[in-house]
Amino acid sequence: MDTFAGIPPEAFRFYEELEGNNNREWWLAHKDTYQAAVKEPLARLLTGLEPEFGAAKLFRPYRDVRFSRDKSPYKTAQGAFATRQEGVGYYLQVSADGLLVGGGYRSHTPAQLARFRAAADASGSGAALQEIVESIAAAGFSIEGEKLKTVPRGFDREHPRAELLKHKTLYAGSQLGVPGWVSSEAAAEEIAARWRQLRPLVEWVGRHAGP
Repeated sequence: MDTFAGIPPEAFRFYEELEGNNNREWWLAHKDTYQAAVKEPLARLLTGLEPEFGAAKLFRPYRDVRFSRDKSPYKTAQGAFATRQEGVGYYLQVSADGLLVGGGYRSHTPAQLARFRAAADASGSGAALQEIVESIAAAGFSIEGEKLKTVPRGFDREHPRAELLKHKTLYAGSQLGVPGWVSSEAAAEEIAARWRQLRPLVEWVGRHAGP
């Protein structure tokens, strides 16, 4: 495989055009662009980052439309996930909006959720998570995830970490747009640097609330 040399501008233009042409005919006519500008550069990038962040998977570009009113066949973003544990790891996305980086966990089982809440409730591990989340937010990441509207049953509504306890999933992300470095080999280190900022969150989840 060739050395990673950046994500070309054509990748972002591809998704700009796809948003207005989400059909099989257009996709087949532009599939070579997807392969050369999106899939292959991201595969090279992820291979280079694998020793530090783990094996990554590029998501399929096709939507599952079986139960959706929206029958457009193609995703309007290319996502990838570097897995540390099942459902826990680092995220990368290319779309018409540019580059997005993130990390945390997006799926959960009842047992995993129970462990997460117990660890967020405990003074030591919970305080550590609060500090991690505040630090990541101060670095410019948005704190996201599936949340309850109220503190879960069994916990004090005035709990000092009430907002964290509401989370069923917890991840952080940053929408970067299309910075100048994205089309150069420097993109690998820029993305790695942001994933390193998210590492404390990923490691906390893996330690206290992994699958």
